[in-house]
Amino acid sequence: MNCNMNRRTIMVFPQFDNINIIDGIREKYDPLANHVRPHITLVFTFESNITSSEIKEHVEKVLTGMKPFRLTMGDIIKIDNTLGKYLFLSLNEGIDDIKKLSLKLYTGILEQYKPEWLNENTFLPHMTLGNFTSRNELNKAFKDVETIKETFTTIVNKVSVEIIDENENSTIDIEVNL
Repeated sequence: MNCNMNRRTIMVFPQFDNINIIDGIREKYDPLANHVRPHITLVFTFESNITSSEIKEHVEKVLTGMKPFRLTMGDIIKIDNTLGKYLFLSLNEGIDDIKKLSLKLYTGILEQYKPEWLNENTFLPHMTLGNFTSRNELNKAFKDVETIKETFTTIVNKVSVEIIDENENSTIDIEVNL
């Protein structure tokens, strides 16, 4: 790997009072639980030699005029499609804001990193709670968590850019306030 290449993801790290419930589910079912805090992805992992200052400038520019917004999550849903088998925590409030953020971030220097499959209709903002290799495991986990009827609420007031190392550990590179 070229030494100037970095793997980055741009995300929101919601600060929920009851995040321990999410942590408990992720510890059981998400292989990345110990590598990255619970998050909502805005720009999916991409590899580039864009510098941190270039990314920071881009993020600051696209966030201009965007205000902090309320985010509420609640329903745990099961995803089983060509992209994988997952447990997602879905958004009840703030979906449009997250979609708008993502759309704006995928412009300019980041436009070329937008995945083929990602569009207005297919983008389902979420927090991953579990990732599975078999449908059986997914169904078992869903049965385990479907009784959880919690609501998770926060105010989103910043966007984070992380760098992911070869061990899948993430380090915050840049944080930009809304």
